[in-house]
Amino acid sequence: MKVGVPKEIKTHEYRVGLTPGAAREYVAAGHRVMIETDAGAGIGATDEDYRKAGATILTSAAELFASSEMIVKVKEPQPSEWSQLREDHILFTYLHLAPDPDQAKGLLKSGCTAIAYETVTDAQNGLPLLAPMSEVAGRLAIEAAGSALKRSTGGRGLLIGGVPGVQPARIVVIGGGVVGTHAARMAVGLGAEVTIIDRSIVRLRELDQLFEGRVRTRFSTIESVEEEVFAADVVIGAVLVPGASAPKLVSRSMLRSMRKRAVLVDVAIDQGGCFETSHPTTHADPTYEVDDVIHYCVANMPGAVPLTSSQALNNATLPFGLALANKGFSAVLENPHLRAGLNVHRGRLTYKAVAESLGLPFSPIEQAAA
Repeated sequence: MKVGVPKEIKTHEYRVGLTPGAAREYVAAGHRVMIETDAGAGIGATDEDYRKAGATILTSAAELFASSEMIVKVKEPQPSEWSQLREDHILFTYLHLAPDPDQAKGLLKSGCTAIAYETVTDAQNGLPLLAPMSEVAGRLAIEAAGSALKRSTGGRGLLIGGVPGVQPARIVVIGGGVVGTHAARMAVGLGAEVTIIDRSIVRLRELDQLFEGRVRTRFSTIESVEEEVFAADVVIGAVLVPGASAPKLVSRSMLRSMRKRAVLVDVAIDQGGCFETSHPTTHADPTYEVDDVIHYCVANMPGAVPLTSSQALNNATLPFGLALANKGFSAVLENPHLRAGLNVHRGRLTYKAVAESLGLPFSPIEQAAA
């Protein structure tokens, strides 16, 4: 198959769909890999690195889209890319369609087959292609909070870990999944006072054992969320409903009862955010304030560490991408985990949670593929 990797064009996105090492694996499997020139610059990979891996370098995105059968990216396609997608294209990337009706309509109009990293599953009912970026984002969330708390950036002037004799920051993590666990691990390591809120008693027990009592765990109710958020210096939003829009757990009215210059970090912003006052920001301008509460809502947090992120992502996507390249759409029909990743096919939405979030018709894969 002809596999194309365009240069990411989202603001401050430095990751790449295939590293030179991953490209070499595709070439070894008999596929033709085409890389847009400088696509790997953000991770320090040159065009010559890709040539040595057996890839062909193309000079423009237009040439790459025209020449490829499968497009491998990192972030969701931008408007200039929607118009270049065709019915015979397989698009393999993060999509996050639930809060993005314009992108959904663009993909539907193109007729392409779009498989979303964030809804591909594994045998343990996990999300193996979302997990590595969730790990990175969870860890970065604490770094972002620490920066936002500094007085020089408009924060309260609080050190996350404090010092002997001075109370550390109080950090509340809403959601005990991959993002929440890694955020808590970083926060605990820095010496913060950490509370994790989740709706699963089973998960709270697991977290209590994992952290050996170094974090507080609370079952999620309206009351417990309010109590913890109002007393927090930092709130990490780490709630995920696969494919669907994130639930709004912190309302605008709650901000007035929070500590002044407290920080909200919304890691769920790709899925619409779990704070009512969240809207996407960029690494160039990452924060804004609402009611004296600082919001950090960068929609591609792992893009800040593209070398780590690209390597981690490629480790996870490689076997699925090779399956698609080897068998085309048949791989989706044969593999239940790739089937779970199918969001768009031949002008139809094939992921129920996305269709419900957008208020658009849902087509089961059997119907869409008929």
